[in-house]
Amino acid sequence: MDIKTAASLHRLRLVSAPEAVSFLLLLVCSVLKRTTDFNAVPVMGAIHGVLFILYVLFWLDAWNRTKWDLKTAAIYFVLSVLPFGGFFAERKLKRAAEDAVIASRARRKDVVDA
Repeated sequence: MDIKTAASLHRLRLVSAPEAVSFLLLLVCSVLKRTTDFNAVPVMGAIHGVLFILYVLFWLDAWNRTKWDLKTAAIYFVLSVLPFGGFFAERKLKRAAEDAVIASRARRKDVVDA
C-alpha cells in the first residue's frame, strides 16, 4: 500500500467516528426538540452535515485509491448512514490498516531474505 492510499484510509477513519457521534447527537437533539423547548437541531444539523460531506469525500477518495470492489465500497457507504455505523467503519478500517502494515512488513522481510 502506497503512502497516498494509506493516508486516504486514515482520513476516512479519522472522520468516521466523529460523524457517527454527530449523527447520534442530532438524533438526540431531534427528540429534545419535539419534547422540550431545547432546539439545537440547526447547529447540530450543520455540524453533522459538514462531517457527512467530509466522510463521503474521503470515502470516494479511499474507494478510488484502494480499488475496492462495489460490495466493499457500498458497505462503507451504508455504514455512514446508520446510527453507530461510523464506529464499525472505523474499526474495520483500523483492522485493514493493521493488516496492510503486517503484509508490507512481510513483503519487506521476504525481499531482504532473498
